[in-house]
Amino acid sequence: MDLRRATLIVLVLLAGTFLPVPDLRAQDIKPVTVLQPMPDFTLPALQGGEVTLSKLKGRNVLLIFPRGLVGEGRWCHVDNYQYADPSETDKLRAFRKTYDLEVIFVLPYSPALVQQWADKFADQMQDIENWKNPADPAKLDAQGKTRMDVYNRNFPKKYVYDKGKVPFPFPVLIDAERKLSKGLGLFTTEWGGTKSEQNIPAVYVIDARGIVRLKYISQNTFDRPSTEYLLGFFERALK
Repeated sequence: MDLRRATLIVLVLLAGTFLPVPDLRAQDIKPVTVLQPMPDFTLPALQGGEVTLSKLKGRNVLLIFPRGLVGEGRWCHVDNYQYADPSETDKLRAFRKTYDLEVIFVLPYSPALVQQWADKFADQMQDIENWKNPADPAKLDAQGKTRMDVYNRNFPKKYVYDKGKVPFPFPVLIDAERKLSKGLGLFTTEWGGTKSEQNIPAVYVIDARGIVRLKYISQNTFDRPSTEYLLGFFERALK
């Protein structure tokens, strides 16, 4: 082999060592099915710091994607009510210890918008209480009484939060670039009769090996699995 040819081969090999390494983790985020590994991700938390899914190996994870916005500056009351339940369930607190469970929320917005979501949470829960208990029910017409009955049937529990405090005792993650939400096929600009940037509400149960054991993508605003159902699933599947 002559000197010029040897030099060319060395240069080619050296050039290859300086090629940019693709971000395989970002490229690998795509819709996942039950019994497949959950794609890894790292996202900042509203409470500070960041969360990397792969660093939670050895723990079970309940990954929740709330719907979010339903219009300009308007957040989904129904969705947030349904996701208030995990933070208020004593049984879930016990489960977090028994099953070494982490609960994570993900919202596809900027830090400022996610903070707005948290700030509005207390007002939204109060709105629901006002709908359930109007000032003078006797003055309601038939349609108003029907709505009141619907609210009481669909929102049986009362949640009270302090304004200005993040409403949950677990991480609320900020997916500002929407790589995770879009990669999983959840992000949309029209769902449930509203046109706004939002996620299709979804729930994933991920076991200690990082394997998806349950995946639920909502079909409508009211159909999320209840906390009681999820806890029963943990008892059956993650022992």
